[in-house]
Amino acid sequence: MTETPHKIAVVGIGKIARDQHLPCIAANPNFELAASVSRNASVEGVTHFTTLEEMLQSRPDIGCVALCTPPQVRYAHATAAIAAGRHVLLEKPPGVSTCEVEDLVTQADDNGLTLFATWHSRHAPAVEQARLWLADKTVRSFKVSWKEDVRRWHPGQKWIWEAGGLGVFDPGINALSIVTEILPDPMHLVSATLQFPENCDTPIAADLQFTDRNGAEILADFDWRQTGPQSWNMQADTDAGHMLLDEGGAKLVIDGETVSQAPPAEYEGIYARFAELLETEKSDVDLSPLRHVADAFMLGRRITVEPFED
Repeated sequence: MTETPHKIAVVGIGKIARDQHLPCIAANPNFELAASVSRNASVEGVTHFTTLEEMLQSRPDIGCVALCTPPQVRYAHATAAIAAGRHVLLEKPPGVSTCEVEDLVTQADDNGLTLFATWHSRHAPAVEQARLWLADKTVRSFKVSWKEDVRRWHPGQKWIWEAGGLGVFDPGINALSIVTEILPDPMHLVSATLQFPENCDTPIAADLQFTDRNGAEILADFDWRQTGPQSWNMQADTDAGHMLLDEGGAKLVIDGETVSQAPPAEYEGIYARFAELLETEKSDVDLSPLRHVADAFMLGRRITVEPFED
């Protein structure tokens, strides 16, 4: 723990900020919520600003910002914050293109600041154990099923269906962040089929096929139309047994036996990592999940399906 907590401002007071960021900041002694920035919402008991520019000018004492806005505006906000000498935490995805995030890395490095592109699913409790189990195995096949109900998790969020909003890749990139963390060898996309509602700029479902240098078959099935029980799991068949990582990374099953299961603590992990990066004056920006999404849009065969109505 630092002797004096880092003052932090949360930019974008929407569902993810209220559900995850604000409680985790309150619970972490390394941080003090010093301001909120939003055009439409505020946080009780905290100084509020309607624009980031106003906050940056008025509060030089706030050294960190957490950007929880839609990804389409993150580059401009991050650039302004870095120019004002602030450390930056980026919600996932870190931006709408790999190039803009790479430029943010350069900006942060040039100014001696910390930039943290978060992948919250990597902090699920069983992910590290899954990585360690797979580390010395030969993966023969790997299957991901990431299916949920968009109306339940993103009600009324029109930006998700606009260009840059990612559509089903908003949750799908969570799965890709885990896969890229735990697989022992890098993978690359071979083919993709993307289903676009006829009234949306982004897909509602995606089927992806990857492989690695050893020729493993790696499949991912993303769908935002699943009602009832939600599916967040991945399975690996290896030369030394079968692995199931279930419940979004909270539960690990090896050859049918549960070896790890714990309550979610993903965003707690994010802020613990951010505090560590600030202490060591380092950045952490892994673009591999976003690159796979970009490849899917580049290689994917597009299919038009029925309109989506929220």
